[in-house]
Order: sequence, then structure tokens, then C-alpha cells
Amino acid sequence: MTLPIDPSMFTGGAEWQISGVGGQTPAEIEVGAGAGVETTQGTSFGDVLAQTLGELQAGQNEAAEAAQALATGQASDPTSVVMAVEKAQLQMQLASTLRNKAVESVQEIFRTTV
Repeated sequence: MTLPIDPSMFTGGAEWQISGVGGQTPAEIEVGAGAGVETTQGTSFGDVLAQTLGELQAGQNEAAEAAQALATGQASDPTSVVMAVEKAQLQMQLASTLRNKAVESVQEIFRTTV
């Protein structure tokens, strides 16, 4: 006996979309840039970093507000609260991993002899 597929388990919502640096989805990134294709001037690394940290902070704030609403009985959908908290946790884990890798890379550069 096979069970029907629960449509609530589909991963097609906006919260499951992956965007690259600069807010582009993988489908929007032009393949072959630099191979005779004109490109526009991009944003600086500092701007991208500031924007990404702002998005991280916004996600943390959203999760905190959702948890507060659930605790006070104002949230009508506990699954959306759990999704917001898990998303914020994953964002923080990714940011922490990227920071650790950056620190390791800088330390490796300093250890390199020329």
C-alpha cells in the first residue's frame, strides 16, 4: 500500500530558493563571463559583505519575533515559527563556517614562506 504524497512537503516555496552573491539565482548567472562577453561593473566585496550581514541580522530578528509571537500565543501557525527559527539557525551556521574558513585561509597565507 502506498501513501499519497503530502503536498505540504514540497520544497518549491520562496524560502527554499537559493540565491548567489549579489542576489542572483543560479539560473540567472551568465555562463561564460569573461570569454568575450561584456560584463557590467560589480559591487565591491565590502558592499556584498555588508548586505549579507544585514540579511543575516534580518533573519535572526524575524526568528526572534516569530518565537516571541509563539510564546505569547499570537502565532497562529507553529510550523512557520519552526521554519523561521531553523532557517535562522542554518544561516548562522553557514556564516560561522564561512568565517572559520576565512580565518584559516588568512592564517595559512601568513604561514606561507616565500
